[in-house]
Amino acid sequence: MAAIRPAPTDRPAEPPPGPARTDASAAGCDADAFGSRTGPQRPGRRRAGALLAAALAAPVLPARAQPATTVRSARATLEVTEFARGLQHPWSLTFLPDGRKLVTERPGRLRLVEPDGRLSAPVAGVPPVLARGQGGLLGLVLSPGFATDRTLFLSYAEPTPAGGRTAVARAEFDGAGLRELRTIFRQQPDASGGNHWGGRMVFDRDGLLFVTLGDRFSLRDKAQDLGTHLGKIVRIRPDGTVPPDNPFVGRAGALPEIWSYGHRNVQGAALHPSTGRLWTHEHGPQGGDELNVARAGRNYGWPMVTFGREYGTGFRIGEGTERAGMESPLLQWTPSIAPSGMAFYDADRIPGWKGQLLVGALAHRSLYRIELDGERVTGQERMLESLGRRIRDVSVGPDGLVYLLTDEPEGAILKLAPR
Repeated sequence: MAAIRPAPTDRPAEPPPGPARTDASAAGCDADAFGSRTGPQRPGRRRAGALLAAALAAPVLPARAQPATTVRSARATLEVTEFARGLQHPWSLTFLPDGRKLVTERPGRLRLVEPDGRLSAPVAGVPPVLARGQGGLLGLVLSPGFATDRTLFLSYAEPTPAGGRTAVARAEFDGAGLRELRTIFRQQPDASGGNHWGGRMVFDRDGLLFVTLGDRFSLRDKAQDLGTHLGKIVRIRPDGTVPPDNPFVGRAGALPEIWSYGHRNVQGAALHPSTGRLWTHEHGPQGGDELNVARAGRNYGWPMVTFGREYGTGFRIGEGTERAGMESPLLQWTPSIAPSGMAFYDADRIPGWKGQLLVGALAHRSLYRIELDGERVTGQERMLESLGRRIRDVSVGPDGLVYLLTDEPEGAILKLAPR
């Protein structure tokens, strides 16, 4: 893995706001959970909670226009605007053929976003979710044939008697609600705890679905165990069945859905627009976030090899940073940036970004632009840190503009356009 110079920062054209709030959510790669109370609450709190629930269930009017921020990066001058706001920890965004958008909120809601930024009331028919720690309603993708079959796919933390597991459901979207919801995949085994669910989904060019699955934090050694889905990427058909050319089909003791293994918590996934290969990034522990190309049957090393260290003690994890038979990352970030969301920019509206990779960052509250030469990283630029927003998802719209989700109690959709 080639060494990369430290990322330069963007240069805000306006004075930056005050310093970002310092809290546990920015302290480390895994500290991206929203708070939740599971114990008894006083009546006042219950009353406040009921009022909040009612407010969240109502349609949201367009936000009052916020002043645009102009940011000059090395390859473009951008205008950043709030396209929509009032979302509670939004997680995944997709674009409908009619010009509207769909967005998941981690507490368990799916909302429509109108072209003017208005948010709908929650869409009916979403499966029950375990909204604990980093869990909840997570990924969202449309079927490759959505224009005719109206099918979408949701990943989520499914509650179980033992705790929970990552699951994938498919449903038909009728324009206002979900119908014919059916769960097509469940991670095995389930586990207690609220962290490391994975949940990103990508369709490949053959119409097969990749799903990223975390190691659930306390079961990290299972990432090397092909008899579980923990710490894996799986590839399934849209009905949940297994493609016969998956790399571990027919191997004794291995689950046939597995595509690659030795992952910790993959939070970004995208197909390369030229090669069609699956690119991913994942959270390290204390350092060691990784960018990888996820190839069939390959072992990505966790927890046997990593650039990260144990929380608190800083002790080494595993055997070092590399080992024969295990893949080394294309790029690693130490200290951790907590990457989340990822998209290749293959549009024309921002010419200086063509063919480059965009990665959101939670802990670093930034957007990273990754320069590539084939599968070699040649440079990176850190942008938007002056905004102080935790970037959860990164998408390129049909209009060629970049849309970001901010992971906040009062989250927003940001739109990046050339100036």
